[in-house]
Amino acid sequence: AMLTLQLQELSGDRQLKVHFSPQPLPQIDPNAQPTPAELAAERHQSSLRNFDVNRVERLRGNVGYLELYGFEPPEFAGAAIAAAMTLISHTRALIIDIRHNRGGSPAMVALLCSYLLPAYPAVHLNDLYWRPDDSTRQWWTVPHLDAPRYLDKPVYVLTSQETFSAAEEFAYNLQALERATVIGEHTAGGAHPGRGYRLNDHFWMFVPVGQSRNPLTQDNWGDTGIVPNVKVPSELTLLTAHLMALNRLLETEPSGPGFCELQRTLLIVERELNARRADLISQLKQPQSGR
Repeated sequence: AMLTLQLQELSGDRQLKVHFSPQPLPQIDPNAQPTPAELAAERHQSSLRNFDVNRVERLRGNVGYLELYGFEPPEFAGAAIAAAMTLISHTRALIIDIRHNRGGSPAMVALLCSYLLPAYPAVHLNDLYWRPDDSTRQWWTVPHLDAPRYLDKPVYVLTSQETFSAAEEFAYNLQALERATVIGEHTAGGAHPGRGYRLNDHFWMFVPVGQSRNPLTQDNWGDTGIVPNVKVPSELTLLTAHLMALNRLLETEPSGPGFCELQRTLLIVERELNARRADLISQLKQPQSGR
């Protein structure tokens, strides 16, 4: 842990890490492709976590909520994401919670972004530059999806200090495209993908060998992290986003059939947010016990 901290301070890269294994590490060619049996085992492990689709819900006021703990590859999680997007397809606003999301597959980032953007023309989302072979892989939205697209409705993305890597890319893509409002905490800044290198029988190292490049900003979030549009503590992000969504719906649908329900729901959520904020302030004011 100390070595990792020193390396990160020297390099300025939060993704450079040294790991220890109490069991001897196998000799694996880093360029070797996984066998069908290894892929099947990996998919099974992913399925036990529901492919990191942790929670899908219709909140009060007909606001959709999708919580993701990771971005599993589309070949694993594509059907679960399609089911989630089908469930929330008739909601009037959507909150995507990646506060506890540590990243994963850039292909899944592109797939989920595709649900929030039009089919045509395709949208250029991100580039990944790989230094070892001086190559660049472009990531674009995909034309075919297995569930309805979520278009012309407000989208809110929740972040925290835990949000990292591909999860940051997801927020950064949508923020740059002005497709979503990012609410929460400043993220760590993991914009450099890489791979693991075996050092000896018990130590291995993750070394960033690539770089994300956004086609709109011509930059990435590595130095700054994701800067939220609305900065609030992680504990208040969901209620804040819910309240913002309800206010937005009241502004855009002032005479709709659900106006009275929206007003009642807004007052309930506002009270909950104020109470949660008061609790948080009270906790911060309490003296910390020492040893």
